[in-house]
Amino acid sequence: MEYLALLLFALVIVILLFGYPVAFTLGGVSLLFALVGTVFGFFEMSFLEAMPSRILGVMTNETLVAVPLFVFMGVMLERSGIAERLLETMGEMFGSMRGGLGISVMLVGMLLAASTGIVGATVVTMTLLSLPTMLKQGYDPAIASGTIAASGTLGQIIPPSIVLILLGDVISSSYQQAQLKLGIFSPKTVTVGDLFAGALIPGLLLVSLYVTYLLLVAYFKPQSMPAFKVDKTKIQKRLFLRVITVLVPPLLLIIAVLGSILTGIATPTEAAAVGAVGAMLLAIMYKQFDLERLRNVMQRTTRISSMVFLILIGASVFSLVFRGLGGDELVQGALTNLPGGKWGALLAVMLVMFLLGFVLDFIEITFVVVPIVGPVLLMMGYDPVWLGILIAINLQTSFLTPPFGFALFYLRGVAPPDFKTSDLYRGVMPFVGIQILMLIILCIWPELATWLPEKLFG
Repeated sequence: MEYLALLLFALVIVILLFGYPVAFTLGGVSLLFALVGTVFGFFEMSFLEAMPSRILGVMTNETLVAVPLFVFMGVMLERSGIAERLLETMGEMFGSMRGGLGISVMLVGMLLAASTGIVGATVVTMTLLSLPTMLKQGYDPAIASGTIAASGTLGQIIPPSIVLILLGDVISSSYQQAQLKLGIFSPKTVTVGDLFAGALIPGLLLVSLYVTYLLLVAYFKPQSMPAFKVDKTKIQKRLFLRVITVLVPPLLLIIAVLGSILTGIATPTEAAAVGAVGAMLLAIMYKQFDLERLRNVMQRTTRISSMVFLILIGASVFSLVFRGLGGDELVQGALTNLPGGKWGALLAVMLVMFLLGFVLDFIEITFVVVPIVGPVLLMMGYDPVWLGILIAINLQTSFLTPPFGFALFYLRGVAPPDFKTSDLYRGVMPFVGIQILMLIILCIWPELATWLPEKLFG
């Protein structure tokens, strides 16, 4: 019976590869296996009786209310032209510094990641705005495309991130399951705020490693990252004013949203509401707000949010059927019997998630894979915040890795027709190496992810 659970998992992956909708694939295939299992006596339909309470739990989950609010904030900021203004201002700030344009793109990507939290939107926006300019300025196509793709994926790890919100909810549930299985009937909880705080230092450190790499390339290969050709006299006159009007408002919005969560003033949902209102105020300030734009933003927010919650419902059906077929016991037995103990189990899980990241989006992996392996790893004694940050960076790495990384598809889809895919693959590999280095650093020093949450929330 347990091997039917593995067959269910494998069949879901195969059908998803053919491009069928994720939510209907998860729910439909799972119900089919449940029916077959019931006919042959392998499955008890009573497992599915928990489905109404799970859907009700999703509907009443205050943490998940933050998802549509943060999506609205990100889409509104994307439509307000903030990326274009930030990129132009950053280019002026770094002036004629060699490699300054590439560093500007990386820093703007970081700010957009903190503002929107949506990887696809950030990669597409940065590609359309900066790739033609970088190529025109004489940048190596590989360096230019690699920088853009890497900066776009920072939305996975820089809070407030949609990934961390969804991951925080799943990790919290997995942590409670692990404690109950260990006989702890007053379980501790993990919040989205814990994950936001835990991701802050690793995220900033990752950006620092990216910028360090770009500085080294600019020093040792100056011809691949030439100085940005700008008129210094015009820049000096208007730079201060542009910094005040362009850079400060989104920074204040980020500080208001993230700071209110980290200081305990507001919950993630309340902070998301502040972010949504703040994004509208910025759009009004930049004269990019009207009823037509608001309608488009609300429609896109509804589509994205509906997709997320429909996948969550489909994943709930999958989880119930997988557990009813004995799949969780099979996974627990397999992970606990791996050589290397708990580190061997962690390595195996990270490798599976990395490979699944080639073909599945982070939402499917978060809702389908993490609930299966999360309780097992947490029962082995891993810190839930540290594990959540490790998973987020791992998924970010898979977004970049050729040939199937999602960020690569986003970039290639809007790049100029004469742009070579081989240059893109060549450009992202150093950044993939940096992310793997970040994973190793985080394994050696878990305090990078656990120190700040402990200081802020105890």
